[in-house]
Amino acid sequence: MAEQTIAEQAPPAVAVPRRTLILIAALIATFIPAVESSIVATAMPTIVGNLGGFELFSWVFAVPLLTMAVTIPLYGRLADIYGRKRVFFVGTGIFLIGTLLCGLARSTEMLILFRAIQGCGSGAVQPIAMTIIGDIYNPAERARVQGWTSAVFGLAAVIGPALGAFLVLHVHWSVVFWVNLPVGAVSIAMFALFLDERVERREHRIDYLGGVLLVVGIGALMLALVQARSLGAGSIAALTALGCVALGALLVFERRTEEPMLPLALWRRRVVALCNAAGFGASAAMMAVSALLPIFVQGVMGCSPTVTGIVIGAHSVSWMFAAFAAGRLMIRTSYRLTAAIGGISLLVGAAMLVMLRPETDPFWPAAAAFVMGIGMGFCNTTFLVAIQASVERHERGIGTGSQMFMRMLGQSVGAAVFGAIVNFGVDREMPGAGGLVNRMLDTATRSGIDADTLARLTDAVGMAAHQAFIAGVGIAVLTLIATLALPARLSPIRPALAEARAG
Repeated sequence: MAEQTIAEQAPPAVAVPRRTLILIAALIATFIPAVESSIVATAMPTIVGNLGGFELFSWVFAVPLLTMAVTIPLYGRLADIYGRKRVFFVGTGIFLIGTLLCGLARSTEMLILFRAIQGCGSGAVQPIAMTIIGDIYNPAERARVQGWTSAVFGLAAVIGPALGAFLVLHVHWSVVFWVNLPVGAVSIAMFALFLDERVERREHRIDYLGGVLLVVGIGALMLALVQARSLGAGSIAALTALGCVALGALLVFERRTEEPMLPLALWRRRVVALCNAAGFGASAAMMAVSALLPIFVQGVMGCSPTVTGIVIGAHSVSWMFAAFAAGRLMIRTSYRLTAAIGGISLLVGAAMLVMLRPETDPFWPAAAAFVMGIGMGFCNTTFLVAIQASVERHERGIGTGSQMFMRMLGQSVGAAVFGAIVNFGVDREMPGAGGLVNRMLDTATRSGIDADTLARLTDAVGMAAHQAFIAGVGIAVLTLIATLALPARLSPIRPALAEARAG
């Protein structure tokens, strides 16, 4: 307990006379990826239908999440060394450049490339904003402030899907990317004006090689997974071997480097390891809603982009209220109880998705998304607060980054897995039907498909999506198991850093 007291009472690196204004800037920064996720998910069926490349749709989600996941630990380490503010400026600037380019894409391949640039910058946006909040609030305050953070997701859930549907129907899909440009500029300006940061100068070494090995390892394995249908056995084996060798080299290298991008000692702490593992699983399961459910609702069920937006927005609205509740409940009970409630909700929501059929009323997928949003609100709030209370202040950037890294990696892997299952399933039922699926997803061209072909398409995509939803149930089960393994007594008012480390 004394160790925790020392960690929390150490002189802060951020002066906080204008703490409320700094919080507002951090919340605006949080709004950027929140609204980007919901608005792009709503518009994605139309984008894929317009640009083509249905077989690549999962990469539109997976690539930015992968590049974001890889850059998060690097940004976290840089923020611990150079300070939060300047690293935030660099990362947000890269994100806004990528966002501008996304709206100019004229093919799915170009969009994937620009989304990768976008992801390279977004690794700094929300993680560093959350780290700054961790710097200026104590553990009990963080649990309450997380409710405000989640309120931003709720606002994005209301604005994003509705705005995305409106822009797709009445303007152009490219504008869904550009709405973040002024928001990002406001966040940068507010941090520049109000965040007075003191950075301790010291010698340092940046783990660039670790970042390269991580990109190569994860990227090779995901490429082998998603494109397995179009690759030969030799290529799949080569990519798998490359990925495993790169990740093995990463583990060896991280043990020897002085300032590793992924400090293995940090991951040996029970709370950090379990929260990160569960964060990975929860985020992977969530992609059943973000990446797959819009395809099912608009393509299989034949609903409009407006209905799709309402369905996707349901999970973000419940996420907001659940996060408020989780922040208060964990203070009165424990991290394990609040996280377990989230794990159970994820499992129930995933099971509801398995029950979807083409003739299902849109209320059912909206209800399933709503329940999964409850799970994400309880899980993510708990995991972040627990990790920030379990590390020293000089580790908070990389500690927060580790949780964000696992979330983004989980989303990236989830999108890749679900996309691979759908692509395999559709190709098995209707070989070479990718172009027809593109037309089916675009409301402007769907009516041109004859009734018999459309029925076969909806059956093929529906059956493939059903198999992917079953995989989501399995992921949710593993996530629940990880939450139940958390120490029973820890909470924001009983942080006990030594106990959190030892488990």
